[in-house]
Amino acid sequence: MFAIIGILVVFGAVIGGFLMEKGKLLVLVQPSELLIIGGAAIGTMLVANPLSVLAKILKSIMSVIGGNPYTKAYYLESLKMLNDIFQFARKSGTAKLEEDVENPEKSATFSKYPKMLKDHHMLHFICDTLRMSVSGVVPAHDLDAILENDIDVHHHEEMIPVRALSTVADALPGLGIVAAVLGVVITMGALSGPPEEIGQKVGAALVGTFLGILLSYGVVSPIAANIEKIIDASTQFHQVLRAGLMAFAKGMAPSIAVEFARRAIPHEVRPTFKEMEAACKGHNAAAAAKAA
Repeated sequence: MFAIIGILVVFGAVIGGFLMEKGKLLVLVQPSELLIIGGAAIGTMLVANPLSVLAKILKSIMSVIGGNPYTKAYYLESLKMLNDIFQFARKSGTAKLEEDVENPEKSATFSKYPKMLKDHHMLHFICDTLRMSVSGVVPAHDLDAILENDIDVHHHEEMIPVRALSTVADALPGLGIVAAVLGVVITMGALSGPPEEIGQKVGAALVGTFLGILLSYGVVSPIAANIEKIIDASTQFHQVLRAGLMAFAKGMAPSIAVEFARRAIPHEVRPTFKEMEAACKGHNAAAAAKAA
């Protein structure tokens, strides 16, 4: 939502300043220039990226509209889920945990967190780690290396749309110049006409440069930067999961393992120890009451 507001502020400030200088707004309405720049930008994106990347770009842009999901409430819910998983493993044993890990959608523990089940990468990250942890054949330091590699690979893949959009943003000013040059070519063919007509054609050509620069620095580049921040937040979230899972794999008590995860959360969205304790204890008490 804030991204949309920001784009509206950009266009509002530019158009507002233009109108304050007694500019005629209709002069900026040049569909042909927008077609040249926008069409060429889309074309370069199609040339440079396969269909799978284009789908990721669209999904990433939609995530900007939805905002950063990694809020304090989301982290608190994640800590509660880790606590439930660790408590279940401690009480029911690794055999029962392995059953849940193999079918998390059918697990009573995982099904209490439908929002988490929608994040398939996070779900696989947790389940695959627990599967290797309970097998007992992978030493803790090797398991940690596997998690680090998994996070790095995921971050690299998620950054592909950012790089693609940044390339388009870098190309837009040049495409604006292309549109302007085409406008100048048209103007040169109309030099024998009245001065008013020549002025209109020169103005239309300059609008091409204006649109290319505005779309680059005012829209596409900020969107790419916003997506990158969301990806960084996702990477940090997986580092939090890594901290908790590794602490549990090393044999620490569930409450201590969850505290390891909490300490890895960025300060601005980190729940306090009391908030985490109250959430976990309240959830455990509710589960015990329901079981009774």
